[in-house]
Amino acid sequence: MITPAHLKKGDTIGIVSPGAQIAKDKIENAIKILKEFGFKVRLGKNVLNKSEYFAGTDKERTTDFQNMLDDDNIKAILCSRGGYGTLRVIENLNFTDFLKNPKWIVGFSDVTVLHAHINNYLGIESLHATMPIDFPKNGINSGINSMISALKGINPIYEFEVNKLNKNGVSQGILTGGNLSVLYSLRGTKFDINPEGKILFLEDIGENLYHIDRMLMNLRIGGIFDKISGLIIGGFNEMRDSTNSFARSAYEVISNVMVDYRFPVIYDFPAGHTKENLAICFGKLLKMEVARKIVTANYL
Repeated sequence: MITPAHLKKGDTIGIVSPGAQIAKDKIENAIKILKEFGFKVRLGKNVLNKSEYFAGTDKERTTDFQNMLDDDNIKAILCSRGGYGTLRVIENLNFTDFLKNPKWIVGFSDVTVLHAHINNYLGIESLHATMPIDFPKNGINSGINSMISALKGINPIYEFEVNKLNKNGVSQGILTGGNLSVLYSLRGTKFDINPEGKILFLEDIGENLYHIDRMLMNLRIGGIFDKISGLIIGGFNEMRDSTNSFARSAYEVISNVMVDYRFPVIYDFPAGHTKENLAICFGKLLKMEVARKIVTANYL
């Protein structure tokens, strides 16, 4: 895997909107915060555009992202938000210049589309991290701090309390994954993830519990879980139940699908649609240790 150059003060971060539209005040707040950390900021021309649900037309969003990919002065591309829309632009992006001069692609949720392609097929690391839509109006939160630290090349050691559903064990592998619903939408396409020997991270928000089960069963029947070396479960928040209740939490739904697998599993990792949303580096080799009293994960 190729690691893009880490950022230093004075470097330029580009902000684009590859999916849903975003409010102007969110972008202005992000500019202010990034400048406080010593970075320059450049906005995509169409970052605040609106076209139906999206931040501009497919062509406008593609053009913005392509310009950032091709500009050697841009050291990281921060997606303004998730929602939906990145899948509509990914096929039209040309990564030729990006491969010559890799830079950090940053975001989560709908940005999973980009992570899947950049990690699995281009062999370049990327950053699953908070976005301007979630930047607090007052102050800096842990998600922003961890994103900035990761961009600077500071690798954390994650250490957490034990969740009763965890499956103990030690494993290592390249970290991959993202939003479960988005990964599900990539199944059967050329952007589907390559799970062989990897540690898979999953998170989601606002889904029906039966649909969580259905998506996991797709991964199970498709052999994804037969190939991975470990599983990390992030936030699964604001889940909905149906009239015919599942009578389980989202984590219990996942645990039920995982019952026959022997690889270690971490639940309640603070990343994804969570308040903390710590940055994690996809494409980097990670070691996870799940024990009776403590859970740790660190990059190798």
